[in-house]
Amino acid sequence: MILLSFDIEEFDMPFEYGRDITFEDQIAISVTGSNKILDLLAEHSIRATFFSTVVFAQHAAQVIKRIIDEGHELASHGYYHTSFDNTHLALSKTELEYLSGKSINGYRMARMQPVEESAIEKAGYKYNSSINPTWLPGRYNNLNKPRACFRQGSVWQIPASVSPLLRFPLFWLAFHNLPLGLYYFLAKRTIRKDKYLNVYFHPWEFTDLDDYKRFGFPGYVRKNTGDLMIRRMNDFVNRLLKDNFSFGTFSEFVNTLPSGNL
Repeated sequence: MILLSFDIEEFDMPFEYGRDITFEDQIAISVTGSNKILDLLAEHSIRATFFSTVVFAQHAAQVIKRIIDEGHELASHGYYHTSFDNTHLALSKTELEYLSGKSINGYRMARMQPVEESAIEKAGYKYNSSINPTWLPGRYNNLNKPRACFRQGSVWQIPASVSPLLRFPLFWLAFHNLPLGLYYFLAKRTIRKDKYLNVYFHPWEFTDLDDYKRFGFPGYVRKNTGDLMIRRMNDFVNRLLKDNFSFGTFSEFVNTLPSGNL
């Protein structure tokens, strides 16, 4: 099963590169990108999972409505994207359920950072997708973590997908920078090995990020963004569909696992 997921959040990434961006622009850019993603998914009649912060959901009601109305899954990406406390785990779940009218089964920590697993379980989540089981200098050092999904207590851990050999990460930056044929080759090998593929993206990737003065992004971040990203994602999805791979939400995937019924 192909697990496409999108982290919808306040677009605060320019702060990491020494740029200021207003809260209004953070929300507007993420709203624009989210609608482009939803249009693409609708075109292909496939479902995905959207991990949303509460702050974004509160300021993007129409996006949340589209996600629910069009059959996608809403999960938690925390309360804020820039700060975290363990109390936010249960609070974000409750608030997103109130805003969407749907049960919130899953969680993903902002920037795929570590989160206390006992607190995830206590908050009532059924799955957690906060592990990138690879090594990236200054970001991740998770080579000691299982590469594929596993159960921890009552919670299913669904790490981001990495290649079977060398644990090459198949996350959003790899999608932007590798030749698409090579990325698809690695993705297909991973699907064959693991029986699923968990890849994640962000709405701002589907908007034009080429304005260096405004955003400060290096070339490897802004490469293949905006319309190029839309075309690239369309090509990727078409290849997966041509090879008869199915798409589903994280909750649908968990329901296929032993004793995984939600």
